[in-house]
Amino acid sequence: MFEARLTQSAILKKVLDAIKDLLTEATFECTDSGIQVQAMDNAHVSLVSMNLRSDGFDKYRCDRNLSMGMSIAVMSKILKCATTNDTVTMRAVDNPDTIEFMFDTPGKDVQAQYEMKLINMDQEHLGIPETVYSCVVKMPSQEFARIVRDLSQFGENITIACTKEGIKFSAAGDTGTANVKLAQTADSGESDSVTIEMQESVKLSFSCRYLNFFIKATPLCEQVQLSLSNDVPLVCEFNIGEIGHIKYYLAPKIEDEEEDA
Repeated sequence: MFEARLTQSAILKKVLDAIKDLLTEATFECTDSGIQVQAMDNAHVSLVSMNLRSDGFDKYRCDRNLSMGMSIAVMSKILKCATTNDTVTMRAVDNPDTIEFMFDTPGKDVQAQYEMKLINMDQEHLGIPETVYSCVVKMPSQEFARIVRDLSQFGENITIACTKEGIKFSAAGDTGTANVKLAQTADSGESDSVTIEMQESVKLSFSCRYLNFFIKATPLCEQVQLSLSNDVPLVCEFNIGEIGHIKYYLAPKIEDEEEDA
């Protein structure tokens, strides 16, 4: 038996909005410690890793490990049927063919029930190696989203350069160039602060298209964490309230690729 309940369906809605443009379907690995999703996007360019801890749910039960293949589009449609204040409960039996979603409206004797067919998915769990990053930047997620949207108008790639002075985002194309610099702020820990932990300077370029997919997670939290090292994928990490996180991994553009483009 599997059962997980959240008093705020809005959290789950935001999580689905954050991954639905990258993933059409995914395997939800449910264990007694929580729910994990790890999947490459449809083009096999980026990796999405999501973790929802069991202790973050209002009620959580998982008697045995379950791997449930789900259509992200169908799941998103079902969650759109819930109001912001609804309590959502996900329920499945052992060896399930379907998963059940129940929405309860507080203060009203209303319960909506939806059943979704599961998908047989042949998906292996990808091992993500532990990496010590040269630069770890924490900055307001809204600010990061604005920079990505603005600079995407000037080029197909955004170059992120991290030095002791701060972090610089730049893009260049036929119409011109754009540069945005952020200096480290003194007030670390504030939601609008910029903090940089740096071992060595880093300068890497990434696809605007995928960064625009990643910033769909902006409504989840006030700060985003960017982890960078030369020649390894960027990690964009968004916390999901007190319950878990979504991490997006994206390999940097190689200079030869940029010259060919």
